[in-house]
Amino acid sequence: MENLSDENQMSEKEKEEILIPKKDRDYLLPASIVIAALIISGSWLYGGKQNSGLSTDYSALEEKVLPPEGVTLPVIWRDLGMQLVEDGVIDKEKFLALYGDRGGLQESDKSLLEQRNSGKIVITPFNANFLLNLFWALGLGNKNEILERGEMTDKRYGGKADNFASTGGWTLAVGKPMDHYSHHSMISLTSEQQSLVESVSKNIYRPCCGNSVHFPDCNHGMAMLGLLELMASQGVSEKDMYKFALQVNAYWFPDTYLTIAKYLEVQGSSWQKSDPKELLGANYSSGAGYQKILNQVAPPTQKGGGSCGV
Repeated sequence: MENLSDENQMSEKEKEEILIPKKDRDYLLPASIVIAALIISGSWLYGGKQNSGLSTDYSALEEKVLPPEGVTLPVIWRDLGMQLVEDGVIDKEKFLALYGDRGGLQESDKSLLEQRNSGKIVITPFNANFLLNLFWALGLGNKNEILERGEMTDKRYGGKADNFASTGGWTLAVGKPMDHYSHHSMISLTSEQQSLVESVSKNIYRPCCGNSVHFPDCNHGMAMLGLLELMASQGVSEKDMYKFALQVNAYWFPDTYLTIAKYLEVQGSSWQKSDPKELLGANYSSGAGYQKILNQVAPPTQKGGGSCGV
């Protein structure tokens, strides 16, 4: 099996491109969205490349990677939706209008905005986008050191958190998105829990760019940060944080993770036997890491997902 996880086989330039964005890279909202759309479609990464004649039949993998019945996440939402609405991170009318144009929300999903919930959250292929936006609001609005002292405000990347897709792209708030950025104390973490979120967030990537969740410059990164904070606050173990983060990423990027699962099979491994932490790392889940996989395995017919906008 080709060892994609061995960073020693990557050049220093490749590591820098995956892990550390160039100083002069444009992270403004339009560029972020365009890049994400191109990478997720695979049109510029895969088009014209050889795939060694590998099969593109993904039907057998879909139930394993994207269970249609959904996956129960190890967290209780409680009244966070009501808090997000009350604090103005979510403008309820705008939010419901958005999904009204998309066919409406199921009552179970709508209740996450309007009621106190004592049950576990279930993510499915049908509500994955809704939960992406819900967790995006949570990650954006909840006060956290990662947002205040991390890459989002680092002078190397412009020094202003309002220039990214995860901030400028949040159009469902009352007022401006930056009015709510790391402003509301909805989830309080102990020092140990914060350290866990810091550690795990640095090891989770998404294929729409080359940054980890610790640099949540797009909606997927910001949403995953919110989910990590929620899991840490409710005592979820580090191992399970990676496990469920991978499942959530798969629903948010279905084409990407079906392709990765097919690649694993070709290499003699499998989706079930692989380490979630490794699959979430830069070698598989970053834009550059996924491109290397696309050079060897043809992606499935597009199933959607991956947009960096609401």
